[in-house]
Amino acid sequence: MTCRATYRWLMTLLLATCALIGGPNYAADTTELKAKQIWQLLDYVAVDYGGAVANGAVLKASEYAEMQEFAATAERQLGELPDQTDKGILLQQASALRAAVAAKADPVSVAKLAHALSSAVQKTYPFPVAPTAMPVLAKGGQLFQAQCAACHGQQGRGDGPLAASLNPKPTALADHTRARERSLFALHQIISNGVQGTAMQGFGALSDEDRWALAFFVGTLPYAQSDKDEGAKLWQANAQVRQTVASLDALTQTSEHVLADKLDVPSAKALTAYLRANPNALNVNSPKGTAIAKAKLSESVTALLAGDRAGATKLALSAYLDGFEPVEPALATRNRPLFEKIEAAMVSYRALVAKGAPTDVQTAQQRLQGLLDEADKVLAPSEDDAVAAYVGALTILLREGLEALLVVVAMLAFLKKAERQDVVVYVHAGWIVALAAGGITWAVATYLVGVSGASRELTEGFSSLFAAVVLLGVGMWMHQKSVAGRWQVYLKEKLSSALNKRTAWFLFSLAFVAVYREVFETVLFFAALWTEGNGWPLLAGLGTGIVLLALLAIILLRTSARLPIGQFFAASSLLVAVLAVVLAGKGIAGLQEAGLLHTSPIAIPRIDLLGIHPSWQTLLAQLAVLFTALVAFAFNLRSKRQIVSPQG
Repeated sequence: MTCRATYRWLMTLLLATCALIGGPNYAADTTELKAKQIWQLLDYVAVDYGGAVANGAVLKASEYAEMQEFAATAERQLGELPDQTDKGILLQQASALRAAVAAKADPVSVAKLAHALSSAVQKTYPFPVAPTAMPVLAKGGQLFQAQCAACHGQQGRGDGPLAASLNPKPTALADHTRARERSLFALHQIISNGVQGTAMQGFGALSDEDRWALAFFVGTLPYAQSDKDEGAKLWQANAQVRQTVASLDALTQTSEHVLADKLDVPSAKALTAYLRANPNALNVNSPKGTAIAKAKLSESVTALLAGDRAGATKLALSAYLDGFEPVEPALATRNRPLFEKIEAAMVSYRALVAKGAPTDVQTAQQRLQGLLDEADKVLAPSEDDAVAAYVGALTILLREGLEALLVVVAMLAFLKKAERQDVVVYVHAGWIVALAAGGITWAVATYLVGVSGASRELTEGFSSLFAAVVLLGVGMWMHQKSVAGRWQVYLKEKLSSALNKRTAWFLFSLAFVAVYREVFETVLFFAALWTEGNGWPLLAGLGTGIVLLALLAIILLRTSARLPIGQFFAASSLLVAVLAVVLAGKGIAGLQEAGLLHTSPIAIPRIDLLGIHPSWQTLLAQLAVLFTALVAFAFNLRSKRQIVSPQG
């Protein structure tokens, strides 16, 4: 069986299959099947056009007629797919491809147009292009000997015992000339569907896992052990090469010929040979978390298409908590915009799974897969890991520590103004105990049990909301006193009795919660970032951050000491009110990420510094806190005009 005959009959089979399937109950399956067929048509044009046209002249009329037919069919089939945002662009690309074929354009240009369009089709109308788990090539080898060797031969040379009696002859799978044009996904499709009119039958009775194992094994047949060995050396020594094929999806869709456009020809051959034989090597590029996230996202789509929306929702949440969240720290330090983009996309995806149409969910899932592929490239080992670890540690500590520092400094400055040194010890005890608790958390998370994503988000969420409520109350009280006048008299006569033991322990609790929520987040970030070889850069970043925070605390305390007491309370009231708004947004966002609260996305930018997240729930919570503070401040200002006694 020849390569062209294989594709020709496969196209016929797929066209016939699409014509037989119909009815509203199979709409999603029909869309996926048509999208796969279009992909196969385009892949055939990309691979075989060079055998039909060269230097603007037709080499073989029948082959050229097929190229025209397949290009036109792909365009027509695209027009029949459901409307999507990018459908118009796809049709323009299809029209350009058809025109290029009609003009007998050079094969390289046609191949690029066809590959670009097939990739765009797969993203707009998603369908699985890779196994959900790493294939086991030993199982693929066993299946090949049992199912395929009789025709294709034990070494895949097309010389099996039954080959002589077959017409057309079985494909020589070990022929490198043909193999360099084939992707693993194309092999998987042929194995799954068979080739009508030949002895090649489909293996639909096998599990998808087994068909992928067989496809990977067949994909190794054209390569010698020396090719694989050379590829192993290249993979280990060159970080840029590792980023070229960053995920299993990329490996299954990339042929050696396409890879040669990114690398040189010998490197493309060696790398293809090595990765097809050793797909587990991609674990170096694809952290366990992203692999879990991708698998859970794929499973959630499957569950939704099966009518299990509740199960799909749980899987979507698991994709974030069990998959993406473990790699958040490393990704945030290397590419924070990408981290924020993925986190926002995860939130939107969960909302779509809960209420959206299956086609919209499939589109969102595929876009998320693409973003996770980008994350794999960013997280791939590189020579700059030590610098990234230092900068990441420093950034994390400054970002997480600033809010806690502001709360503690505000309390200490307030007590200093009130001349209540006896209560200061409670505030110091609060943040010191919080640091100790953070150390215990680190030990537990590192050596005893893992802190789950849900536990982390719930802890941050509830502690943020508690701190927001307390700070809102403190801010309103401070503002009330800042407009009352005669502060020294008030402090002398009122504050001494107001700050009793109960209040002191309350300040201890506020200091503890404000610091521990940040320490908790920082500890988990550092535990996730800590790997062999980057310990000293992390510690250096931590030390630098501590020094900078200490200097900032000294500056804030000295500055507040110079302020007149009325201005101090006015500034402090504004500061704690702003912190309350910020923490309210972070608290609601944490509970959403833990799956405790529903998420309704809104098209606004995410601003972590202000606790702003793109959802109605977080925005309304912040607006409620802000409105409460503004009403209280307005009431205080109005009451000032009605004060009769100067002591308020």
